[in-house]
Order: sequence, then C-alpha cells, then structure tokens
Amino acid sequence: MTPEHAQHFADLVLWRRDVRRFKTDAVPNGVLAKIIDLADHAPSVGNSQPWRIVRVTTPSIRNDVRANFERANAAAAATYPDDTVRRDYLGLKLEGFDAAPEHLAVFCACATEQGRGLGIRTMPEMLSYSCVSMIATLWYAARAEGLGLGWVSILDPADVTSALGVPRDWKLIGYLLLGYPIEEHTDPELVRAGWQPRTPIQSRFLER
Repeated sequence: MTPEHAQHFADLVLWRRDVRRFKTDAVPNGVLAKIIDLADHAPSVGNSQPWRIVRVTTPSIRNDVRANFERANAAAAATYPDDTVRRDYLGLKLEGFDAAPEHLAVFCACATEQGRGLGIRTMPEMLSYSCVSMIATLWYAARAEGLGLGWVSILDPADVTSALGVPRDWKLIGYLLLGYPIEEHTDPELVRAGWQPRTPIQSRFLER
C-alpha cells in the first residue's frame, strides 16, 4: 500500500454518498458483474456469504416496490407531529426509483448452512452484519466505477419479500438503486437539504 493508494481510498470514502439523483443511462453488464464480484469478496462470519442478491428487472415488480415505498413514506411522515418538520421531511429526495437503471434487493439467508454456524451461536445477527459489509463493499466498488448507489430503507420488508417471491425466511437487508449520478458531492444530501448536519467524531468516541 502506497501513500497514493491511501489517498485514493480517502477520496473514495468522501466521494461515496447515498445517491438519489440518477441518470437513466444503462449500466453495462460487464461493469455490474465486476462490482458484484468484488462485493462477493467481502468478509462474512464463518465465511458463510449469507447475502442473496436479486436483480429486479420486471416493471410490475418495480412498481410494487415503489408503491410500497410511497405507503411507508406517508406513514413515516405522519409520525412527525410538528408541521414544519413534516413539511421538511416530505421535501426530501429519498428515492430514485424512476431513473435508476438497476434495482438490487439484498437478502440475508439466515438459515444458511454455509459456515457451519461459526461465529453466530452467541450473535446470530452477525449474518445480517455480514450482508451489510457486502453492501458497503459494493458501494465502494460502484463508486470506483463512477456509479452511485442509493439504499432505500423506507419500505415494508415483508411486502418486498412477497413481491419478489423469495423464500420467506430470507431477511431483507437493503433495496438498492444503482446508476450513474447526475451530481457529484462529497457531503451528504441531507446536510445540503438542511435536515441534519454531521457531528464531530469526538462526540461519539469513548474510552474506558
């Protein structure tokens, strides 16, 4: 590892953002396969590789997921009793379903036998954490190729599972939107929108 490598990685970390504004340009199949292959090398508890990635291409299923988001988003907005905060929330750009050319649903196969149970006897949630690690790796791999990734969390997981027809014991970890970003920023969109500023790490770093 050279200082140049370290600087490139630091730049990538700052450049990696939750993208919600996409161009409609298609992602070449070779590029998609490349970043998914890199993500598959992410660490996992017991080498279990519990992630299951579903590429969603059927328009009707995409529409079902978008409708799921709209219901969940309306319900989330209703939890803010303050009119100003609720208006601010509804003004946020929280998804890019229509523009993003690629939709990927990531599930955790919680009953996987791969890994032979290593590391999950006391912390079974490590399987889910492993899937999150894979998504983080995918995020960096995507950005290295000039792509943006958005993680949609305002969804009913059971409805997504049903819409995609996957095993019911798979746990939804993330619904991801992938494509080329319209804008490039090193600061989070929620900061630019005035929703929530970043806080210094010193306020969240403890020693005992």
